[in-house]
Amino acid sequence: MHSERALPVALTEGEPAGIGPELAAKAWQTLGASLPFFWIGDPRHLPNGCPVVEIASPAQASQAASRGLPVLVHEFPRPATPGRPAPENAPHVIAVIRQAVELVQAGQAAAVTTLPISKAALIEGAGFAYPGHTEYLAALAEVERVVMMLASPMLRVVPATIHIPLRTVAQALTEELLEGVLRVTHAALRADFGVERPRIAVAGLNPHAGEGGMMGDEEARLIAPVLERLRGEGMSIAGPLPADTMFHARARAGYDAAVAMYHDQALIPLKTLDFEGGVNVTLGLPFVRTSPDHGTAFDIAGQGLADVTSTVNALRLAAEMAARRRRAGW
Repeated sequence: MHSERALPVALTEGEPAGIGPELAAKAWQTLGASLPFFWIGDPRHLPNGCPVVEIASPAQASQAASRGLPVLVHEFPRPATPGRPAPENAPHVIAVIRQAVELVQAGQAAAVTTLPISKAALIEGAGFAYPGHTEYLAALAEVERVVMMLASPMLRVVPATIHIPLRTVAQALTEELLEGVLRVTHAALRADFGVERPRIAVAGLNPHAGEGGMMGDEEARLIAPVLERLRGEGMSIAGPLPADTMFHARARAGYDAAVAMYHDQALIPLKTLDFEGGVNVTLGLPFVRTSPDHGTAFDIAGQGLADVTSTVNALRLAAEMAARRRRAGW
């Protein structure tokens, strides 16, 4: 039985043809043994010169980290060609994610941090049936509702709807969906972020939050009733608010997280404020999962140009969240 204190974070390879392997090497260079983590992937895909220590189990990661990047080897059929995904590798990208989740569920790892995947490459090479990491992780965990949060020291944002076309957002928004997102967000702020009395700001869907019904009725018809109901349970929730005035410095000081109605409404302010440092967190899972807030960056893969800030922040946040859950006894 391993000491929980020593449990490392599992870092997945992601798409081999992207910047993931480079980020794994840079994360080890930045963190060394100060934050135990191990990479699941094929050592052949790592940058030349990256010190590698192959491990047989996650329990060996902490000691190995002083000598090189701890690697739990998962062999892929093809080498990595920067910018050009190999279809044969796609099933293994998925298998590594599944392996990381299984290790956390088995109590051998503290949390999962995932490096970027290419959904197009996974669909082409493996018939991947999920819109992204978030939905696949929910399926692995057998959880019906998970919530995507983007977090940085400057702002935490949650989109109520995620990877759907803008024209379908109004139809996808329901009272049940919004209430579920708010409940998961509120619970996660307490359990995972240590916010004792979470304050949540909620954006309207339409310009000026509907302008009293002149620019849409979703605010009065759908959003406001949900917020009133949750306020009646004692939650501190402001809104529906005009999204264009929610994200300046004074406004941000008034809440712990902002819930937006669609993807770009949430992610544009976060990426404008802290493009390099934002972290993607999946709320509502029975285990901790974080990832850097960017994609595979095929255009710069293999050139040593990738910024590791978001990956390092994702690993640190994963470890912090896992420690809070341990202290809370779950």
